Amino acid sequence: MIFRVAIAVVGALAIAWLLLVGYLLVRRPAEGTTRAALRVVPDAVRLLRRIAGDRSLARGVRVRLWLLLAYLLFPVDLVPDFLPVVGYMDDVVIAGAALRSVVRRAGASAVRRHWPGTEEGLAALWAITGLPGSPPPPDVKDA
Repeated sequence: MIFRVAIAVVGALAIAWLLLVGYLLVRRPAEGTTRAALRVVPDAVRLLRRIAGDRSLARGVRVRLWLLLAYLLFPVDLVPDFLPVVGYMDDVVIAGAALRSVVRRAGASAVRRHWPGTEEGLAALWAITGLPGSPPPPDVKDA
């Protein structure tokens, strides 16, 4: 019985891994997007930490971000980082999905309020994660 469950779990993980690799190969980002992503990584990590520590936001938002930070720090990835191009893309896809979720729940103004970098960096982050529109100006609050 335990053997069957173990085989089912390993099989499900293998299928999920193959689907993720396939998605990453199809949705391979443009070269400029990859460079922009690498430039905003330090600011994005500080952003995630700041939002995760903001007690004025819903607990679900903060929990998602702490889980994302744990995933990013965990040495074992769904797609090993030594694989060219797709190695780091699982991190980018998962981080982008988490950030889109945060913007939907907490609002774009929360991201704006906690963004530690430049306007160009925030615009690049917006484009990389596929957030709709453009980032709000510094003085605009969500309604």
